[in-house]
Amino acid sequence: MVKRSTTSKFPIARIKRIMQADEDVGKVAQATPVVISKALELFMQDIVEKAAEQTRSTGGKRVSPYHLKRAAQATEMFDFLKDIVDKVPDPLESGGARTSKRRKVTRSEPKAEDEADEVAKADEEANEGAKAEAPVKTELPASPDAAPTEPPIKESDDSEE
Repeated sequence: MVKRSTTSKFPIARIKRIMQADEDVGKVAQATPVVISKALELFMQDIVEKAAEQTRSTGGKRVSPYHLKRAAQATEMFDFLKDIVDKVPDPLESGGARTSKRRKVTRSEPKAEDEADEVAKADEEANEGAKAEAPVKTELPASPDAAPTEPPIKESDDSEE
């Protein structure tokens, strides 16, 4: 007898939960999510291989959403994805892969500025909060036993100990 591998690349319980979320689906046999998981694995393998071919044909080194789009459009079996992949924008024709690297650098610069602005705002808020939470100095009426050189008593949150 041939021993079959029971490991799955996708979570069986989650697949079953997704299937049962549909009102039209009643009971789900135990083997059904396992078969769906294997089908999903084979589908992913096939579409990623086709996208990798598209990447190589354009001279790219990384698979991008555009390569997945081209793979789905070029393969008749993936026609059911047509409405989805039509929403994926085509890359700019002027620069190709270099443009995407430039965009990454450009995108990271505003993030650094935004982070600096956020840090500055947080510092300002902390300073305002510190001013509002500064301990209040209160002088108690002098008692006849107290020496006249005692400094005023400060109230703080630590006095509860």
